[in-house]
Amino acid sequence: MTEVLLEKPFDSVALLRINRPEAKNALNGEVRRQLAEHMTALGTDPSIRAIVMTGNQEAFAAGADIKDMAEVGAIELMQRNNHLLWRAIGNCPKPVIAAVNGYAWGGGCELVMHADIIVAGETASFSQPEVKVGIMPGAGGTQRLTRAVGKFKAMLMVMTGQAISGTEAGQMGLASLVVPDAEVLDKALEIAKTISRMPPVAIAQIKEVLLAGQDASLDTALMLERKAFQLLFASADQKEGMKAFIEKRKPTYQGK
Repeated sequence: MTEVLLEKPFDSVALLRINRPEAKNALNGEVRRQLAEHMTALGTDPSIRAIVMTGNQEAFAAGADIKDMAEVGAIELMQRNNHLLWRAIGNCPKPVIAAVNGYAWGGGCELVMHADIIVAGETASFSQPEVKVGIMPGAGGTQRLTRAVGKFKAMLMVMTGQAISGTEAGQMGLASLVVPDAEVLDKALEIAKTISRMPPVAIAQIKEVLLAGQDASLDTALMLERKAFQLLFASADQKEGMKAFIEKRKPTYQGK
């Protein structure tokens, strides 16, 4: 079985489906490897302008595969270099949208937080329950969660392992948008299609500057923004976009 399915529902939009229904899409090594390979390839494919990542109605991904970790030692775990697979996902230069139904627990919640935009179903379930099995989050669950929801809510989730609903995730800032469960994937694909029609060079600069600037000083982040803004005036897309605006027509962006 292919653990991650690649589909292309629209021109310029890729859809990645985690495909381990028998394990509630738990993230074993093969799922992480295939996700990393797909993200690396799609990130350099000029025909792709947005990526949607999802699971199924029952689970986005119900955590890491505990059976894959229960007896492993610290050195073996270190030598697996799983952080390199996670890095390939987080470093994808294309916009990544997570469409979340059902469980997004543990590694699944961490995977969601590697996305740029999160569309959650109202009854989706987000959790970092690692503490309940004697460990802690190890793929960004303490750091990305804190940046998303703040110290006090992150501490509560990580120290108790308690789950929150998609609705609560939206209220806390852990989701960009919350919709009825049946509408999650359609909404995520709609957003991806909208982004795919935008100028790709500008989209790439927006993602790069926003991510780099969030951990920099305000002065440094504003400098990054200013330089990227100036750089875009060298693009053909900038000329096309402003010309189309003046001529009252839809622009056609080439990513140049």
